[in-house]
Amino acid sequence: MSRPEILFPLFGEMTGLAGVGPKGAKLFEKLGVEKPADLLMTLPAGVVDRRLRATVRDAALPEVVTVEVEIGAHHPAARKGRPYRIEVRDSATSFHLVFFHPRAEWLRDTFPTGQRRIVSGRVELFDGIAQMAHPDHVLRPGPDASLPAFEPVYPLTQGLTTRAVGRAVAEALRLAPELPEWIEPSLMRRRGWPSWRAALVSAHAPEGAGDLSPDTPARARLAYDEFLAHQLTLALARAHARRPKGYETKGDGRLRAAVLMRLPYRPTGAQERAVAEIAADMAAPIRMNRLLQGDVGAGKTLVAFLAMLAAVESGGQAAMMAPTEILARQHLAALAPFAASAGVRVELLTGRDKGGERAGKLAALVEGRVDVLVGTHALFQGDVAFNDLRLAVVDEQHRFGVRQRMELGAKGRGVDILVMTATPIPRSLALAQYGDMDVSVLDEKPPGRRPVRTALVSAGRTDEVIDHLRAALAAGRQAYWVCPLVEESETAEMVAAEERHRALALALGGTVGLVHGQMPPARKDEAMADFVAGRTRLLVATTVIEVGVDVPDASIMVIEGAQHFGLAQLHQLRGRVGRGGTESTCILLYDPPLGEAARARLEIMRATEDGFAIAEEDLRLRGAGDLIGTAQSGLPRFRIADLETQAGLMRIAQDDARMLLAGDPGLVSERGRAARVLLHLMERDKAIRLLGVG
Repeated sequence: MSRPEILFPLFGEMTGLAGVGPKGAKLFEKLGVEKPADLLMTLPAGVVDRRLRATVRDAALPEVVTVEVEIGAHHPAARKGRPYRIEVRDSATSFHLVFFHPRAEWLRDTFPTGQRRIVSGRVELFDGIAQMAHPDHVLRPGPDASLPAFEPVYPLTQGLTTRAVGRAVAEALRLAPELPEWIEPSLMRRRGWPSWRAALVSAHAPEGAGDLSPDTPARARLAYDEFLAHQLTLALARAHARRPKGYETKGDGRLRAAVLMRLPYRPTGAQERAVAEIAADMAAPIRMNRLLQGDVGAGKTLVAFLAMLAAVESGGQAAMMAPTEILARQHLAALAPFAASAGVRVELLTGRDKGGERAGKLAALVEGRVDVLVGTHALFQGDVAFNDLRLAVVDEQHRFGVRQRMELGAKGRGVDILVMTATPIPRSLALAQYGDMDVSVLDEKPPGRRPVRTALVSAGRTDEVIDHLRAALAAGRQAYWVCPLVEESETAEMVAAEERHRALALALGGTVGLVHGQMPPARKDEAMADFVAGRTRLLVATTVIEVGVDVPDASIMVIEGAQHFGLAQLHQLRGRVGRGGTESTCILLYDPPLGEAARARLEIMRATEDGFAIAEEDLRLRGAGDLIGTAQSGLPRFRIADLETQAGLMRIAQDDARMLLAGDPGLVSERGRAARVLLHLMERDKAIRLLGVG
């Protein structure tokens, strides 16, 4: 579907703007501006007050001042390296204009003694005398003297001046057409938002610092446009992904009832709600695409297994993919007793399966003699074929790309997809990143989960911590010791872990195990198995244990160099303890002195165990890009909209996009056609392709 003609001027070359040559276009490129549309979406970051004043005497120096002056005597530089000074007088006081490396002839022509000029620039005191170095603007007084009362300040790069950007923006605004309105009229009225073009004109002409606020009608409207284009794209992708007919997977409930009877506790309300939402999706004739989001220990595995049993009850198969072999084996161990009670055949497939053993598993799978297959990325390899795959569960979604998720889904016809994450995600980010999915949230802890006491301890007291561990291990308890995050180097972290392991083995004897990411998988699994079985009492580890490893008897977590970890990671690590009946402790060992941001992070950890509260705080402290790692997250980059401060607008945009598409799936109504213009304006190519030519 080609771009509408009305937008052509905004998608031309930058050199098409008066005053922008090839060299200037290259400088704009450094700012990420390749066409007039990009420039229009690059709003001022600041504003300079250029209103004319009577005198510099009352200014709170240093400050930008615009004033009319009478030109006095010129004082050329006395020697090389000294400035050229011109005395000037306003209505109340005298001061100097100062120029370094000047062209004297130009200065005499521009500032003739005895004449009047309007000068605007930064004035500061130097040796008790006010001076303005290199005025930004010089004008002859009179009716033609025009200086904006407030001058917008844009992002710059070397070689590009504020004035050059301002001129280019004025040219781009001249090209900006009146576009049809894509925002729902009642929302426009309620919010008092201007039209798209009026919003741009207003946003590029701030009249004071208040006009830079994201809450101004002009900026809020332009941010909403970005959110709406993003949510329309996600909603179209979602509709497209769900268009393939799925199986109507309706189990009879007998296997689920058998498992629930074996549970030593009743599922939480949140678990029951999520199970009902998933069952309804699976029973519908379109494919499920759902995210199951829950804090550490909220009981996602049980919810996922009940969903898998629904697939088995209806004669199909289910698969569960985990990011690591340790985690896959742990899922198998957790599911095995429940599966046995329900007579369900569960098998494990990892990259370690070779030869005859692998062939046997694949044959059983394709013949339907395996009901549930648990494994790593080995599950979506070419030779893995199912008899009738109905449901694919993907654990720790952020460790897999969307392509891998789709490859697993392609192992059957219309496979329902359930992705799980133990990383609590603030709602605004969940909307931005997973807006194409339905979301179930587990926000209650199952009974029996005890709170974890969190203590901040200076690294100078490490010996005390080791003594505390010695007593705890002697009393039969188990503990983790997580080694510091050493920048981005796994090798350095391995060295840190090995050194700490040697020191702790010397201090505590032979019951200290070691696991890190550089170990061969077999050795890693062996170390974990020894810890799970209690053959080792203390496990020294890198963040390889962050996700999912479950050892109920482990009740102490020591995190060394805690100030180097992000909040989400600290929360995940702490979640490894407190899973049994014993009171648990998390010790955050830090290296003083602590910076302000690091102290804030550690204090939050001490104050709360609520993963969603921690995630919101992490978003506030670090920003969206850092929080999920923008490069791999699929998180959109917005030019104007701000996910941290405008989450409410994102929610409205999601509801609006879904409502618009529910009534007009092809975007062919008057508002629908306007929305197509928005998608082209925001270069949402994926959405435009999904719409086809309609």
